[in-house]
Order: sequence, then C-alpha cells, then structure tokens
Amino acid sequence: MRVRALVFPLLLLKMAFELTAENWPGFRGPTGQGVSTERGVPTEWSNTSNIAWKTAIPGEGWSSPIVFDDRVFVTTAMDNGVSCRLICLKRHTGEILWNREVVQQAPLRKEKRNSYATPTPVTDGQRVYVVFGDGSVAALSLKGEVLWTYRDFKFYSQHGLGVSPILFRDLLIVPFDWSSDGEDKKVGWQKPWDQSFILALDQDSGKVHWKARRGLSRIAHVTPNILRENGREELVSGAGDVIQGFDPKTGEKLWWVQSQGEGVVPSIVIGDGLIFTASGFEKPTIRAVRAGGKGEVTQTHIAWEQTRNVPSVPSFVYVKPYLFIVTDGGVAACLKAGTGEIVWQERIGGTHAASPIYADGKIYFLSMEGESVIIEAKPEFRLVARNSIGEYCQASYAVSQGQLFIRSDKNLYCIGQGRHRVGD
Repeated sequence: MRVRALVFPLLLLKMAFELTAENWPGFRGPTGQGVSTERGVPTEWSNTSNIAWKTAIPGEGWSSPIVFDDRVFVTTAMDNGVSCRLICLKRHTGEILWNREVVQQAPLRKEKRNSYATPTPVTDGQRVYVVFGDGSVAALSLKGEVLWTYRDFKFYSQHGLGVSPILFRDLLIVPFDWSSDGEDKKVGWQKPWDQSFILALDQDSGKVHWKARRGLSRIAHVTPNILRENGREELVSGAGDVIQGFDPKTGEKLWWVQSQGEGVVPSIVIGDGLIFTASGFEKPTIRAVRAGGKGEVTQTHIAWEQTRNVPSVPSFVYVKPYLFIVTDGGVAACLKAGTGEIVWQERIGGTHAASPIYADGKIYFLSMEGESVIIEAKPEFRLVARNSIGEYCQASYAVSQGQLFIRSDKNLYCIGQGRHRVGD
C-alpha cells in the first residue's frame, strides 16, 4: 500500500514535468527565434559553479547544440575538416553515447571564424538532420545510423557554409547562397549572380521535393523561418541583396524586397505581421518588412529601416512589443518593433557572434570571450548578472528542462541542475 501511495504522486509529477519541459530541436529553438517558455532558467554560474556537467567535444565546429528529451546533439569536423560527424550525448550526465562519422569531405575555403561544421542540426524527434561545409546533407536515426545522404550539389563560398536547416511538415529546407569557384571569385560574393537556390528535401528519403531559384543575389548564411498568419504559411528567406517569401509546399517565389548587402548572417525573426532582417556588409541596415504582397514589394512593404546598431552576425530577439539586439562589437539595444525607434542602447562589452535568447523574462547574451550578460527584457536597461566560463564561444545557447547549454571551442556545458525525469 505504501508503494502504491508513492506511485500516484510520482506519476503526477512526471505528467507535470512532461507538460512544462521544452525541447530545443533546432537553431534558435522551437520557433527559430531564440525564445524559450522555460521557467527558472539559471542566472548565476562560472566554469566551476552551477555546472551540471562539462564534456569535451572533439574536433572543431560552431553548430549550436540541440536538445530533444534525454539527448543532446552537436556536429563537429575532425581530421582537419575531412571527417564530418554527429555526436549524441546523454542530457542528464553529458556522457557521449555515440560519435558517428556521417560523410567525408574535401575541405574548401572558409573564413577563419567559420568552421566545416557550422550549420546547427535539427530534429523531429525521430531523425536528426545535418548539413556540413561542402553542402552535404544527411539524416540519422537517434541511434546514430545514417539513413540517407544528399550530395548532388558541391557547395563553395568565399565565406564557407553557415546556414542551418529547418523543418516544415515532411520537408527539410536548406538555402544554398554560394559563390563561384571559377576564375573570378567575386562572382556571387561581391558581384550578384543568379545561381543561388533553396532546396526542399523529403525527410523520409532525402529526395528533392522542390528547388527554388532566387534570381540575382549574393552570398549569405541566413536561417529562414516560417511565417504563419491569417491561415497562410510562407517561407521567409533572406540572402545578399534580397528578402523573399516562398510557398513552402511548392517553392514558388511569392514576393521579394531589395536589401543591399552581402555576407548576411542574422536569421529571420517574425512578429505581429513584420519580418525583421539585417542586410549584412556593405550597407548595414535593420529592415522591417510587412508580410504578404506579390511580386516586388520594395516600395510598398518596408515598414521601417534603422542604420544604427546593426548586427552583422547575431540574430534579433523579438519580445512583444520590443526587438532586442546586440552588435558584433558589444552594443546592446532595445527597439520598438513596430517603428524601429531606439528605446535604449548600452555597451555590454565583448565581441559577439552568438545569437541572444529570451527566457523567463530575461535576455541572455553570450560573447566570444565566454561571458554571458543577462538583462531584464524591459524598456529600461537592467543588468541581472554577468557570468563567464572563460572559453571562446561562437555557438548560440540552447535551453531545455531548466538548463542552459553552452558550446565553447573545447567543451559543451550544461548549466544548472535542472529538472530530472522520475526514475532517472
């Protein structure tokens, strides 16, 4: 009887946990916007305190960790970029369960700050999908079995490959905003060309479902997003010189806006009918575009533009009605999302490549120097904490089950003790 009396409360606790626990299945989390619904996320730690575990990650890679139930996944490239691998860790302990070579590649040119394993994987809870520096795409089972590979396209870019794939229904969508490997390396990089495209692969087989040509554009590493509004769904994708909307079921190009700049990195963020973008290098501009339209809508659908505090690499965080940003040089700012008006700006220090996140009423920034700056997500700048792990960081946070996950150049950290499932 005592055992039965204990079992029922434990089952209730397990059910409550499962209702509140959140997976982080791809780049920037479940919405692709760096927003977590978790509560009680840690705000205080160091490289020796409030650490659930720390695990050395072999090789080199700047993909962000993803978390699904009791598994954590990261990609890496070993043997000087030749061996492309997916690593699976046990979420509660950091134990490496398997380290699987997916493909081998011939490493090509990349920027020094890039890696051959920069795209963040994405999972639907049944498979994990990965992309590597030469354009190879693959799906693996949760046990590490390679289920299929797509290697029909050999990617080249003066910057290397940095975009992350997304899932839409039964499709895996990957933009390939590349440049020419011919005699004139400026083609597709500094000179617009018409060879970039977006690929949609069948999740089950890896076969091409559709291929959408951009038209004239230049290199970029922009992770797209799905706009869902008034019963319609649109794939919003940016590249050098363009912001575009596509039918995610067919690849049909629906609308486009001119947005001059190349080497664009910040991912697409959406809120209240607006699409928030940055234009990369050349003419740095934050640009908000109204959703919808048909054909070229440059003259009709740009809601506002802002040329101050423009990030080149970190993505935005939208927390209604504000947009929070950080520049590569460590200036954070809060903007009114509807107008672009700057509410406040503060120098928080450091050099930034990781995209900030929102969790439990706070914005979390992460610098390359390994310092996390946490502020309240409010129209007044209020510092909550500064914490450092003292290691070089470019990957973005993951948040799941009351814990933060931070990848450095050496280790993967699990911050905070978190909540454990009954029976663990």
